[in-house]
Amino acid sequence: SCSGGHCLLIPLALWSIVVNILLYFPNGKTSYAASYQLPNYVWYFEGICFSGVMVSVGSVFFFLMNCVLLQIILGYCASFISIVLALLGIAFSGYNCIISALGLIQGPFCNSSTGWDYIFKDTAGGYLTDYSAWSRCTEPANIVEWNIILLSILLALSGLQMIICFLKVTAELKRTLCGTYSVFVQVIKNLRSFLQQHQASLASAISLS
Repeated sequence: SCSGGHCLLIPLALWSIVVNILLYFPNGKTSYAASYQLPNYVWYFEGICFSGVMVSVGSVFFFLMNCVLLQIILGYCASFISIVLALLGIAFSGYNCIISALGLIQGPFCNSSTGWDYIFKDTAGGYLTDYSAWSRCTEPANIVEWNIILLSILLALSGLQMIICFLKVTAELKRTLCGTYSVFVQVIKNLRSFLQQHQASLASAISLS
């Protein structure tokens, strides 16, 4: 069942992997990765491992937890496991979101008149709207646009993943708490009915004592 929207996590995770891989090959060239002339944040594997593989695995387990047979076997544990998986999903996608945002603020690693460096690192992200400054990066070609577009996509994908996982946590908590409340109400009703049925015998037992 995809009623919780968690089936969307798999395509979002696959896109995160693809976008993260593209960061290793500016303008489709492999030479920069081979010579390690890439920004440090690409080595955190935020889109490949965390928003990619980890979230995909969690989504598969979400699907399994919705299996009726497993719900019967595990009972309330199924909801608890789903909540834990959703919280992990928030953590994994949140990691991607943070690293992508930091990457945007830091700017690309590029060659300029002063050599290879993070020439925009002291602008606190101000370079994002200072289009005239982008030409200071001479190599790789169009690296500023390349990084901004890909990191923005990663940021959006991880944001969607966080929203879906948060909604999953909310739905599971609601179902668990409402289910527990229903059981509690039923126990109170049964106890009240028992006391009403045996009120006379209880009264006589108390008077004899």
